[in-house]
Amino acid sequence: MTLLARLWIYQSERFPLKKTVPLLLVFSAASICVSARLADRPLPEWPAFVVGFVLAMALFFQMRVCDEFKDAEDDRRYRPERPIPRGLVSPAEVLGLGLLTLPLAVAAAWAWSPPVLWCLLLVWVWLAAMTAEFGVPAWLKARPVLYLVSHMAIMPLIDLLLTSIEWRPAGGAAAELWLFLTLSFVNGCVLEIGRKLWSPENEIDGVDSYSGLWGHRRAATLWLGCVALSLVFLVATGFATGVGWLTLGVGVAAVLPCGLAARSYMRAPSPKAQERMDTVAGLWVFFCYATAGFLPFLVGGF
Repeated sequence: MTLLARLWIYQSERFPLKKTVPLLLVFSAASICVSARLADRPLPEWPAFVVGFVLAMALFFQMRVCDEFKDAEDDRRYRPERPIPRGLVSPAEVLGLGLLTLPLAVAAAWAWSPPVLWCLLLVWVWLAAMTAEFGVPAWLKARPVLYLVSHMAIMPLIDLLLTSIEWRPAGGAAAELWLFLTLSFVNGCVLEIGRKLWSPENEIDGVDSYSGLWGHRRAATLWLGCVALSLVFLVATGFATGVGWLTLGVGVAAVLPCGLAARSYMRAPSPKAQERMDTVAGLWVFFCYATAGFLPFLVGGF
């Protein structure tokens, strides 16, 4: 099998472009739009959105590569079906692809606005610390909530980078930007918990899941709590951008499918319910960024 064919299989399993590209397109574009709207500035020119998407894709792939090495021993022992343990791709091949994205990210940031590089460096420092489990892997793994918080903290840092594409050249960020950055942190928790709500037959010995740690009912309840908190910051961002009541209306409507999925999973945590939770978590995050980033412009005009 050719290298290109093997890498295509790898992406479909570990970095599925059909799901990742739409989400990161919306995430990166919404970040730039929110930053401009909060500061009551016009949107930047289209190259800003290209740079944002390139940076988002590069960083999320870098996180995937770092996870491959951070979890290498667990994958070898407990998940031998994954691409690297089963020999589909080698660690060197995956690392090589990850390293190629480093100069790509630097070039994109530099071409738009060199000061953006400081925010990129901040993300990389946190990513390196995450990969090393902050130097205390056993201690951190024994504290799942702290583990979750420490790793999801990279989400607002990435969003700070993406919004800096707008606010760095314009002279500074709006004071209310913290609302949107907090939304990104909570949405990271929604995604992370949602993808680790498993059915009992899919639990893997030696591999932590939130359903395994807390039980499927409690884990789903906590996930739903994260969705509710996400709605709070989505609406707060909406009020800051001038579409608060409309955001509240569409947000409450969008929460309903999340509640139905969680209730179904609590009642019968089947593989189908597990898959539904993962899908709904992704759709909720997609909805949040699309609403926060684009609704103010759809209502008020560009």
